[in-house]
Amino acid sequence: MTRLSVNINKVALIRNSRGNNWPDLIQVAKDCERFGAHGITVHPRPDERHITYADIPLLKEIVTTEFNIEGNPNERFLQLVSQNTPHQCTLVPDAPDALTSDAGWDTIRHKNFLKETISRLKEQGIRVSIFIDPIEEMIEGAKDVGADRIEFYTGPYAHEFFKNKENAIQPFVKCAELAKNIDLGINAGHDLNLDNLSYFATQVTDLLEVSIGHALISDALYYGLHNTIQLYLNQLKP
Repeated sequence: MTRLSVNINKVALIRNSRGNNWPDLIQVAKDCERFGAHGITVHPRPDERHITYADIPLLKEIVTTEFNIEGNPNERFLQLVSQNTPHQCTLVPDAPDALTSDAGWDTIRHKNFLKETISRLKEQGIRVSIFIDPIEEMIEGAKDVGADRIEFYTGPYAHEFFKNKENAIQPFVKCAELAKNIDLGINAGHDLNLDNLSYFATQVTDLLEVSIGHALISDALYYGLHNTIQLYLNQLKP
């Protein structure tokens, strides 16, 4: 079964809006695990508008499933990751002022930087995934720079899903087969939700993990966090 990692950025965003500790981010992370999530994902950004750098050691201490820290690998981020050694670090090529992640790495143009960064993280025993578009050359480049996994940027798939889901999924199916053949693990994330998740998971074989935050937290407003996590887990059943 594909594993579900819950991105709790939006919980932190709500907390920060009032300047106190409500909702309690640490308790929410514990509850997500208790309700069946296989991991916790956070994406600290330079402006700390949701997850703060101070949150990371607190989460590191209590997460008992898989802890995934994602973000743009500037020096401050890399030091944070090194000090809190997650199970997985997902490298994302965000601009400092990006509203959300909206493109994958150019693994050819940034080959040297990625190779050095990935080597640095793997020396600490951290599994490294890189955020990537479904483009064959970029997948091959991910292997060349030493990534353990790729995380498909699934925004385009979600955008096209209701127009023509068969066409929308094809680049991912093709690139997933390539990734499998060159021994890259496959993760996915961005705009996956209760409408489009099951189809993606059934079509993209060997999908190891999905990281979902915005849609899941939004659904929890209606269904409750426990029920929502169960609904997402059901979408991932073979």
